[in-house]
Amino acid sequence: MNIRDLKYLVAVTKFRNFTVAANYCHVSQPTLSGQIKKLEETLGVQLFERTNKKVIPTTVGKQIALSATRILNEVEQIKAIAESSRDPLSGRFRLGAFPTLASYIFPAIVQPIKTAMPTLKLVLIEEKTAILIEQLEQGDIDAALLALPVQNDLFSSQKLFEDYFCLAVHKDHQLSNLTTISQNAILNRRLLLLEEGHCMRDQALDICSLTGTTEEADIRATSLETLRQMVRAGTGITLMPEIAVQHDDADICYIPFKSPRPKRTIALFWRKTLAKTSVIEELVKIIKKP
Repeated sequence: MNIRDLKYLVAVTKFRNFTVAANYCHVSQPTLSGQIKKLEETLGVQLFERTNKKVIPTTVGKQIALSATRILNEVEQIKAIAESSRDPLSGRFRLGAFPTLASYIFPAIVQPIKTAMPTLKLVLIEEKTAILIEQLEQGDIDAALLALPVQNDLFSSQKLFEDYFCLAVHKDHQLSNLTTISQNAILNRRLLLLEEGHCMRDQALDICSLTGTTEEADIRATSLETLRQMVRAGTGITLMPEIAVQHDDADICYIPFKSPRPKRTIALFWRKTLAKTSVIEELVKIIKKP
C-alpha cells in the first residue's frame, strides 16, 4: 500500500467510475483498476461493488476511503509546512466563494493579492455553500468565503464584513421614488428569488418570513445577474446584496432598508490544521472592510 494507491481509492470513491477516476489521476483505466484490485488483495476485503453500469463503495470501502482521505490531507499538510518554511507566502492556495459573492469579490481582490503575495499561485473556485464546506473538509480547497453561520468544529474563521441587502425595483415601479424603505413596506409583496441550493435564497426567505413577504413561485433565477435582468424587464422586485449593487444602472433603483437593515455576514473559513496561516492573515487584511 502506498500514497498512489490511496489516491486511486479516494478518486474511485469520489467519482464512482473507474474511467473518470483514471482520467482524474492521469493514468490508464486498466492501471487504476489493477492497483485497486491489488489493494483489495493486500487488505483482504472488497472495497467496491462492481457492475457494468456503476461502482459502489462497500461499507468497509467507505470507512477505508475516509481514512485514506485523512492520510492524503496529512501528506499535503507536510508538503505545505515545508513549503511555508521556505516562503510563507508562496505555493498554491485554493480559495472558494459562493456564487452570489464570488462574481463580485473575486475581481476586486485578485490584484491586491498578487501585489501582497507575488509568488502565491492563487486558484479561485466558485461553488454553492454546501459543496464548498465539503471541499474544505476534504482538503480540496484551502479556505472559503462563506456567510455566517457555519457550524463545523474542523474550521477556524474570521469575520470580514457585513453585506447589507437593499430592494431592487424597476425605475418605473411605484416604490422607486423612495430613498429608504422599511421592511414593512414590502409586506405581502412577491419577491424574485434564486433557485434551490443558493444560500442567498435561504437568507432572502428568512427576511420574507419576518416581513410577511412571499416569493414569485413560478420564477426562480440561477444567478443574481438573472434576477437583475428580470427586474430590469419589469418582471418583479428582488433583494440585492450591497456588493452586487450597480449604482450607474439607469433602469433599476436600489433602495436601502431602514434600521434594522437585513444583511449577511461574510467570513473567511479554513481548516484548523492548515499550515498556510501567513496567507490567511494577508487575505484577512486584504478583504476585511472597516
